[in-house]
Amino acid sequence: MEEKKMRWYDYITININYMGLTTRSQVLTPLIIPVLVQQFLGEEGKGAAVGTIRLWALMVALLAQALFGLFSDHTVSKFGKRRPYIFLGVIGEVIVFMLMAWCAVELAGRTGYVVLFALYILSMLTSNASHAGTQSLIPDLVPEKDRGTFSGVKALFELPFPVIFVSLVIAPFVAKNNIFVALGITSLVLVVSMVITMFAKEEPTQRTKERVQWKPFLNLVWMTVAFTIVILGLGELVKWSAKLDLFQTNSALPVIVGVLGMAVSVVIGVWISIRLALGKKEYKQRSSYTWWVINRLAFMVALTNLATFMVYFMQDKFDLIGEAAAGPASRVTMLVGVFVLLLAVPTGKIADKFAKKPLLIISGVMAATGILALLLIPQMFGIYIAGGLIGSASGIFYSSNWALGTELVPAEKAGKYMGIQNLAGAGAGAIGAYLGGPIADQVGYTALFAIYGFMFLLSVVALFWIKEPKLGAAS
Repeated sequence: MEEKKMRWYDYITININYMGLTTRSQVLTPLIIPVLVQQFLGEEGKGAAVGTIRLWALMVALLAQALFGLFSDHTVSKFGKRRPYIFLGVIGEVIVFMLMAWCAVELAGRTGYVVLFALYILSMLTSNASHAGTQSLIPDLVPEKDRGTFSGVKALFELPFPVIFVSLVIAPFVAKNNIFVALGITSLVLVVSMVITMFAKEEPTQRTKERVQWKPFLNLVWMTVAFTIVILGLGELVKWSAKLDLFQTNSALPVIVGVLGMAVSVVIGVWISIRLALGKKEYKQRSSYTWWVINRLAFMVALTNLATFMVYFMQDKFDLIGEAAAGPASRVTMLVGVFVLLLAVPTGKIADKFAKKPLLIISGVMAATGILALLLIPQMFGIYIAGGLIGSASGIFYSSNWALGTELVPAEKAGKYMGIQNLAGAGAGAIGAYLGGPIADQVGYTALFAIYGFMFLLSVVALFWIKEPKLGAAS
């Protein structure tokens, strides 16, 4: 594999499906889901309602991505191991989007919320089939010496390209409450990205099908159950704390409760979940992998949910009403994307030649500084300064973190391990929204965003327990 020569178009075919996947998440998570929840349920409890729908959908996503990744490791097909899942996942997602557009137009009240809930769950199943296949392409097809650069290109398709596209093309339709057109454009992006990915140079799998081993599947189920129980338990503790009179009078207490709740969810949740997913022996051999997932999850708890709640934060901070906040919120997200665009590939090239942990330390500290600017500068320009800092940090993080992860996973189990790391992808939205939503409902979104700043710093702390492999020593 080390001798394989990569061509210029491999950077596109291997990575472009992230364009569709992230376009989907940037349309649903920060725009359509909050707007429709508000449309169906009104103002009261909207933060908790978003947190609940995110928690259960993302736990389904966690299990689905891990299972599809494991299935793909053992798939025998003339189209390769990963592309069948990418193709079928996108087709299913387009069907779900058509139903979601109908829901937005035809339903209202609690019925609308329940149907939206169910469709969001289905969306997580289909999109994570596609995601599981996509994220194994770099470990499968790219030599180790090129993975930093490929991860940098991945970061371009994963954040700036779709974020800028969503901000300029799709967000205006959401702001006008034209959900049908927004989902239609999103579906088109998904299909085009998927079709190009079908040209990735996967070899047909020739080996004989193995007998199905159910223990790994059951381990992933127990992993998901355990992670969900941890989040639910801490979520109930947070909700109980939020009802205390002291919670309202002591401005520091909500931040302390939120930081402790999310930190325990991240660290303990990942420890328990990976232990169940891998088994005791394999878990002990992969301690750096566990801490890599913790680093990734802590950073993404903050980054993902800044986008999720940015509409509500803008409404609070600048007294914007309803969908009017979608435009400014999407512009901030676009600014983050621009800085990722500028930094992702250069950072990936640096990561190929030098250590990745120092880059991740820089990214965590820089992102926390961006949160500080977001909270302390009262004018709108402060939002854009924060967006620049957080975007720069994200560009560094996406390239160096993923490149580090591809070195820590065993090549023969890339699908399984990359599926398990969705503890970070799915868990980020679940932890940050389910634990954070009730806090924001009680004391506002300034306290919630302060909590996210501390989560960026937690991502830095996790790095001290990661032993970075030397180039050429990846397992």
